[in-house]
Amino acid sequence: MRRVALFVMLMCAAHVARSANLEWFTDAQAAQEKAKHENKLVLLDFTGSDWCGWCMRLKGEVFDKPEFAEFAQSRLIAVEVDFPRHKALSQPQLEANAHLARAYHITGYPTIILLNGEGQQVGRMGYVQGGPAALIARLELLTRARGQVQMPSE
Repeated sequence: MRRVALFVMLMCAAHVARSANLEWFTDAQAAQEKAKHENKLVLLDFTGSDWCGWCMRLKGEVFDKPEFAEFAQSRLIAVEVDFPRHKALSQPQLEANAHLARAYHITGYPTIILLNGEGQQVGRMGYVQGGPAALIARLELLTRARGQVQMPSE
């Protein structure tokens, strides 16, 4: 009986851990193609992952949470556009990230840009206080207010 209970607990823990893992792209073009094909939105997260305090808070308080991962998996293609100071990126990745930062006029971190399947910007924001629920509500509000895309329901 103990083995069965332990097995059930481990399976539940594995499910929770899996649900918190959201796939993050680093290739914005591939993400855009996938978003268009799957009728999803693209979330570009401009971050300084190893030096920006607000970026680290956003990751820990929102992006790493199962609630956000569950929401995002059915609605978004997530892209990390990173500008680290202590972590090495390849030269092509650095150039691609710099191009995106120029294209979207990024002046601070974190900056979240939301794109529709055609690559048109439908939203822009910085750090959102209040955990996953607050960011999810903001994302839904942005898409409805712009009349661009209805967030697919579950």
